Amino acid sequence: MTAAERRRTPAQPWPDLAPDDRVTSGAGRDLPPELGPDAVSVLEGRTFMFSNASGDVPKGTIGGLVHDDTRFLDRWELTLDGAPLMVLGAGTVDPFSAAFFLANTDLPHLPPNRVGVRRQRFVGDGMYERIELRYFGPEPVELRLRLAVGTDFADLFEIKESGRDRSAQIVRSHERDGSALCFAYRNGTYFAMVRVEADPAATEIDGDALVWHLRLNRGEAWRCELRVPLHCGEERFQPVARSFGDVFERDAEDPSASWLASVPRLDSGSDRLVAVYRKSAADLASMRLEKRIRGEPVVLHAAGLPWFMTVFGRDTLITGYQTIALGNAMARGTLLVLASHQAQEHDDFTDREPGKIFHEFRTGELTQLGLKPYQPYYGGADTTALWLIVLSEYWRWTRDDTLVHELWPNARAALRWIDEHGDLHGSGYVGYATRSREGLGNQCWRDSPDGVQFADGTIPVLPIATCETQGYTYDAKIRTAELADGPMRDPTLAQRLRAEAAALQDRFNRDFWIPERGGYYAIGLDGDGRPIDSMTSNMGHLLWSGIVPPERARLVAAQLMSDEMFSGWGVRTLSTADSGYNPIGYHVGTVWPHDNSIVAAGLARYGQHEAADRIIGAMMEASAYSEHRLPEAFSGYDRRFGRRPVPYPTACNPQAWASGAPLLFLRTLLGLDAVDGRLVLDPHLPESLGPVRLLGVQAFGRSWDLHAEGTHGEVRPAA
Repeated sequence: MTAAERRRTPAQPWPDLAPDDRVTSGAGRDLPPELGPDAVSVLEGRTFMFSNASGDVPKGTIGGLVHDDTRFLDRWELTLDGAPLMVLGAGTVDPFSAAFFLANTDLPHLPPNRVGVRRQRFVGDGMYERIELRYFGPEPVELRLRLAVGTDFADLFEIKESGRDRSAQIVRSHERDGSALCFAYRNGTYFAMVRVEADPAATEIDGDALVWHLRLNRGEAWRCELRVPLHCGEERFQPVARSFGDVFERDAEDPSASWLASVPRLDSGSDRLVAVYRKSAADLASMRLEKRIRGEPVVLHAAGLPWFMTVFGRDTLITGYQTIALGNAMARGTLLVLASHQAQEHDDFTDREPGKIFHEFRTGELTQLGLKPYQPYYGGADTTALWLIVLSEYWRWTRDDTLVHELWPNARAALRWIDEHGDLHGSGYVGYATRSREGLGNQCWRDSPDGVQFADGTIPVLPIATCETQGYTYDAKIRTAELADGPMRDPTLAQRLRAEAAALQDRFNRDFWIPERGGYYAIGLDGDGRPIDSMTSNMGHLLWSGIVPPERARLVAAQLMSDEMFSGWGVRTLSTADSGYNPIGYHVGTVWPHDNSIVAAGLARYGQHEAADRIIGAMMEASAYSEHRLPEAFSGYDRRFGRRPVPYPTACNPQAWASGAPLLFLRTLLGLDAVDGRLVLDPHLPESLGPVRLLGVQAFGRSWDLHAEGTHGEVRPAA
């Protein structure tokens, strides 16, 4: 495709990409109705299991056991004498385990509620499940317990759609003694296998089902353990038996365990703030990924459950920034993993260009065989600048000169990409236009097909340069200049980068500012250089980056907090006055916690503390309606529309940068920053929070205790 053709191309995906490809359900009640309103998911590392409230996965749903972008089980149904079990109660115990309490329904030879059933499920290195039956009837009874199992080995991209039928290529080798079912699949170099191992062994194997013939007396219990090991290419995963309350020792060198052990303790007069903080920390732990870079174990965050348990450049970087006050291991792991895959050449299929940081990494069959471009895919215009920002933030909190020196070639390559490849307009702005037949039409955080549009709803032509990407670029150059002046001892480069940032700031404030409607920033420039005049929350990202002149900050704050933008629960992605506004549109009217965390941080940067506190307070209130967890997004209905925030129908829950939002909110309230090798506090705490203490904050190789109340704060070395 020529540059001229790209410029005239609407910012829409290729026809085989559905508009909601990145919009899908997470855990609990936010799952699609096909699994029921009380569906349950459990998650550990790269593995999750997704079922209805009885613990079953019926064939033909989007449920199942998924590991590394492959579904290893698509059926898991337990019946008693041919009938499904009745749900008494079910739910997650912690992110990697769930419990299901069931009973028999009315059977021809057995009244209801005579057999109690408990299923205990744990994921991690496959799945382990324990099934227990206890009989309460007066007379002995004979029962037939059946577990129907199935797999389609579907790629993650096929689970929500009709994918290729692999059944003819799935080889079954079930054990005749009833101890195991085995399914294997191979396609060229791609290989996957799953076993279901039973103890005690089943009485019989009926097709792909394990069947136990049981005779129980009154008060008698029966128990079975099921292990589901996985074989993925050269990797084998064997689950271990677990019980609720078990304490599992981890290798002391495990960076994930180190991060969890070092999370600071929060004390506050607000029970809600503490509950949200603890929930976020637990969710973030459940979304960790462990990698090895040059033999070194590192840990970082996946993007979210269920479909994004992988590294997303933008999401993972922003989460690393949000969580830096909890410890630096996640930010460090993010920097190293993304740098190890920094592009070195051009490739149209993956939108790859030298120096660019990737957008998304996948490992499923379609990707491994080259049918999808995600190993990795580079369609993100903002990830490269965000990588530089997180490198700077990591250094500010650690003074780790060694890592900066190690990653400096990557930083220089990132700067070259910004200057040489990012500018598709030829006007000094970083933009995007996909060259891939599988590429994303929009390559900013609002990456749905209509996420960027004019105020009248018209979709702009490519290439597009969005405003927040220019803000990130400005901040990245200012921060990289600080690194050049500091650990790299290159004052010439520092001077050049500051001059480039100043020129960008002047140019940006001339070209993106729209004086109408009281004054605001366009969301972007289209392929013809026209300002895309919708009013969006992206303006708040500009405050966070510092590209906004002080005299305009008050106007931007007023727009963000206007009735058209602020729903009462948070800042909407799009103004209600724009034609495309839709309170349940993915990026055109919803309220995103991660977005609001950046907006609030930006408002506080410019002294708009009352507005920042109002956003944070609203978000904390909203969390109370979702078990203290902030989901990916809320619907953008006005607070007066109902007494509680209206859920967005297919929000990821949990999602990493939504879970990271409360941590950035807390940092904003405390005015916590790392400046010139010291921690500083500039708190603006509402009276309702009372005194706040954050104990054990790691910075500069030591531990610190923070104490704040109102506008007074103190930093002390931890005892």
